[in-house]
Amino acid sequence: MYQRLRPLLFRLDPERAHALTLFGLRLVGALPPLQALVSRWYPVAHQPVQAFGLQFSNPVGLAAGYDKDGLGWRGLACLGFGHIEVGTVTPRPQPGNPSPRLYRLPEDRALINRMGFPGKGADFVLQQLAGRRPSGLVLGVNLGKNKDTPLEEAAQDYLVLVRKFAPAADYLSINVSSPNTVGLRRLQAREALGDLLDVLVLERDFLSEQSSKRTPLLLKLAPDLSQAELEDAVQVALERGMDGLIATNTTLERDGLHSVQAGESGGLSGAPLARRSLEITRWICTRTEGRLPLISVGGILSAEDAIERLEAGAALVQVYTGLVYSGPALPSQIVNTIR
Repeated sequence: MYQRLRPLLFRLDPERAHALTLFGLRLVGALPPLQALVSRWYPVAHQPVQAFGLQFSNPVGLAAGYDKDGLGWRGLACLGFGHIEVGTVTPRPQPGNPSPRLYRLPEDRALINRMGFPGKGADFVLQQLAGRRPSGLVLGVNLGKNKDTPLEEAAQDYLVLVRKFAPAADYLSINVSSPNTVGLRRLQAREALGDLLDVLVLERDFLSEQSSKRTPLLLKLAPDLSQAELEDAVQVALERGMDGLIATNTTLERDGLHSVQAGESGGLSGAPLARRSLEITRWICTRTEGRLPLISVGGILSAEDAIERLEAGAALVQVYTGLVYSGPALPSQIVNTIR
């Protein structure tokens, strides 16, 4: 059915189409009869996974960026996801970059976005996460700094967010790898990253001592790091006691694209990112020998893509652009194909 509807959706501006889809998913999540109906449409086998000290009902998750403000995650859970990552969330509301800022590249099965962390801010998202949680769902929150926060003060933004969301989320991911906030990726450099993670890990440990709940901290990395930069970032994450990694965010590379939109600035996601994300997944899993469980994301558009990441050593996978091109059945197709 989605393949028949997709041409109609693709006639709409990409950001408008996304907003309409998210509105529909919010309705699904708010109405138990619709939740039950959609869940029956997309049944999933039980494929439990242990990672970061958490139990996941299956290894397939939704990547950050799809539900930035936590509006539709209850409806999205009906598609069969084992985990959903909300965000990126910033401490204060911000508009993001000017529109247009999201582009489809159908010839390449890809998207380019230069959204710039638009959102309603941490307090709004926290309200959306309160209340009923779908059974068995693991909920993550992706954290980023405000655009106008100087880089040297970025740690304070992340610290505020960790304090707010550690009680509400199952895990937190630290986003220092988006290409759409000026200077943000500089926080992946060895010294800057070490200083940032020192503060956040200390806060994680303090909060866990104050309560019976330990909220894992994950680090999300860019695909455009050199080998030396990647080695530094992984080593820092190991030394600082991070709970896991997410690889990868979107890329600035444009090799081999065919779409007329290929020259747009921003982060590229989808099929062109698959090879690099798989390479990084394999390298990290070999390098860490399981000490840092990994979520692999980037270019997963089919069950075969997902299985390849799991066979490369990833504990979990995430999709985003795959939903746009393959449709809402993708999570259940992946889960039900895994053996």
